[in-house]
Amino acid sequence: MTGTRVRTAMLNGHEFSYSDSGDGPALLFIHGLTSSQRNWAHLVDALNKDHRVLAPDLFGHGASAKPMGDYSLGAHAATLRDLLDRLDIDRVTLVGHSFGGGIAMQFCYLFPERVERLVLVSSGGLGRDVSPLLRAATLPGAEWVLPLIASSWVRGRVEAAGRILARTGWRASPDVTETWRGFTSLADGDTRRAFLATTRGVIDPGGQTVTAHDYLPMTIEIPTLIVWGTRDRMIPAWHATNAHQAIAGSRVALFEGAGHFPHLDEPARFVQVLSDFIAG
Repeated sequence: MTGTRVRTAMLNGHEFSYSDSGDGPALLFIHGLTSSQRNWAHLVDALNKDHRVLAPDLFGHGASAKPMGDYSLGAHAATLRDLLDRLDIDRVTLVGHSFGGGIAMQFCYLFPERVERLVLVSSGGLGRDVSPLLRAATLPGAEWVLPLIASSWVRGRVEAAGRILARTGWRASPDVTETWRGFTSLADGDTRRAFLATTRGVIDPGGQTVTAHDYLPMTIEIPTLIVWGTRDRMIPAWHATNAHQAIAGSRVALFEGAGHFPHLDEPARFVQVLSDFIAG
């Protein structure tokens, strides 16, 4: 990432890692569960010529601290507000993916005067439906099962199977690659504890428990873009329709054939759609 600076700030007494690149109006990218700022790295060089691009590791993720404490949407939103205060940034365009979309909407509710535009990418918080994998993480005993299935023995055998498949010409999709990276991060005890605390705050065995309709006044006049992959198996694409109907004046961009990570499936198109929205 040309010109990108990876920095660490002390926020609420804990180390918070973020990348900072470019100059101009600020874009703040918010990743999803088990992900990190790495999820956006391929977009930075295409966007930092005209914008200041910020991409943090949320607490509990990546290189940021994984303290005991509050991993709610509101706590994450407040941390991002603290980061903007530290950097003397008044207003931003928020780009939130999956769980990060829920944080972005909570940020809009808490600090609407700080938001220039809102971009929701395969966002959580717009309906009950969510992948059975995430629902399973909220079941009793998950804290005992995860260390076993994320063990080096299991990871080694799955990776060996992947190498065999690769020799036959199979290529992992962005969904498979990112899900696997997130899963392997759970081998670390602190990351696993933060993951469980975060997941159980927004999901139960029946699905998502937090909905934007409860905490986001949809009449807030913040220009909003909704991006979704039509083959999203984590959060179904019809949630984009829910959001479009609820948020007055919002725009929707559906990426045909893309999964839960449309910004990885079609990065060039994603940059174009985002740039056009910002310019508009």
